[in-house]
Amino acid sequence: MQVSVEDVSTLTKTLKIVIPEDVVSKKIENAFKKLKSDVSLKGFRKGKVPRKVLEKSYGERVKMEVGEKLVQDTYFDALEQTKCEPVVHPDIKSHTFADDGTFIYEAEIDVKPVFELGEYKGIEVELPEIVVTDDAIDTEIESMRKEIAPLRNVDDRAVELNDLVVVDFQGYDGGEPIKQVKGENYSVEIGSGRNGIEFEQACIGLKKGDEGSKEVAFPADFPNPVMAGKNVEFKIKVKEIKERVLPEIDDDFAKDVGEEFEDLAALREHLSKKIEKQKTEARIGDLTDQVMMKILEKHDFEVPKKLIAQEVAEQIKQLEEQLQKQGLTLESAGLSQEKLINDYQDGAEKRIRGDFILKKIAEVEEIKISDDDLRQAFERISQQYGMPVDEVKKFFQSRNDLLPFMNELLSEKIVEFLRENAVVKEVAADSNKEEASKSGDTE
Repeated sequence: MQVSVEDVSTLTKTLKIVIPEDVVSKKIENAFKKLKSDVSLKGFRKGKVPRKVLEKSYGERVKMEVGEKLVQDTYFDALEQTKCEPVVHPDIKSHTFADDGTFIYEAEIDVKPVFELGEYKGIEVELPEIVVTDDAIDTEIESMRKEIAPLRNVDDRAVELNDLVVVDFQGYDGGEPIKQVKGENYSVEIGSGRNGIEFEQACIGLKKGDEGSKEVAFPADFPNPVMAGKNVEFKIKVKEIKERVLPEIDDDFAKDVGEEFEDLAALREHLSKKIEKQKTEARIGDLTDQVMMKILEKHDFEVPKKLIAQEVAEQIKQLEEQLQKQGLTLESAGLSQEKLINDYQDGAEKRIRGDFILKKIAEVEEIKISDDDLRQAFERISQQYGMPVDEVKKFFQSRNDLLPFMNELLSEKIVEFLRENAVVKEVAADSNKEEASKSGDTE
């Protein structure tokens, strides 16, 4: 077998593979022998059909099947011979049975980028110190206070902040109703931000039975594609207004929250630890993001275009599946393949570049997944989902997901290594910093 390599671009290569006549003829001969024993043609006994008759009736089919088998049998040997490391499946550009009896085909592949590792240890990052303030604990208590407060119907006043309102609503785009933006007997907590500040503010001042409207401009990156980038007019009808009868914040309140709390001090201590844990977990995420961002800034190299296209296609597929659950298509949601490909391109390229960097670091630092790492991961999933460990193992093996799962574990282990080797400078926490305003979805 002869194999030659042509560079199409830095990371794209075309392999030209020539399979010798003796190998090809033997494959074709065997294919016709099998066909002869299987085929029945009018005027011939089974197994007695002449080769020329078979060639006339089945020649093209035999060539197609033999060609596919020759590619399957020789492609990986060609990779081994050329030392190429493809990152995606090959694009078989052409395949021909030549006049001299050889079989020739071309496989276009994208290969792993070759790059030098820049700085990845000792990355300097700034993180706020973990401080649990009384204000943060008070906010948690206020949230609990609302959760356990009984609701009381209100008929003699308009909607106010902190009310729970039951509404019917319909969204309009250019005067036309949007069938996916509609709700009946829909509960809205005024001031929570879960349904969008502007939508909630449109309810304030309305009384039971009143109708109102509000136009809301949604940003282009709004999570719901039906409303993203549109000015949606909401027509709202208030059906019920309910207010919370808030309890006093005292020892009895603490006991109502949970039997394990003897008094308010015990509840506050519990909340302090809970907030500290949340801040610690968020800090780990912030540390990871900062380290990866700085490492990406230090590594600028081309990544395979086919790999980017594959990543983008997977993202679009996931979006289509989400829309399908809502009875939508890309077209009905006002989206196009071209726009999505353009929008997803940059993020996909960064993720792929980051993955190549992580794998390179793993090679240099000899970071691997051990049997113990895998065992701990299975036990963690077992506890999370209440499944026996053996069932967890069977799940991954039966779905052929074990290798992707191990790759994910390896990435986690590399990122943990980078966090451990980062230089963290603590800065004073901004206790006066307001929380980012919450935006929600009216579906």
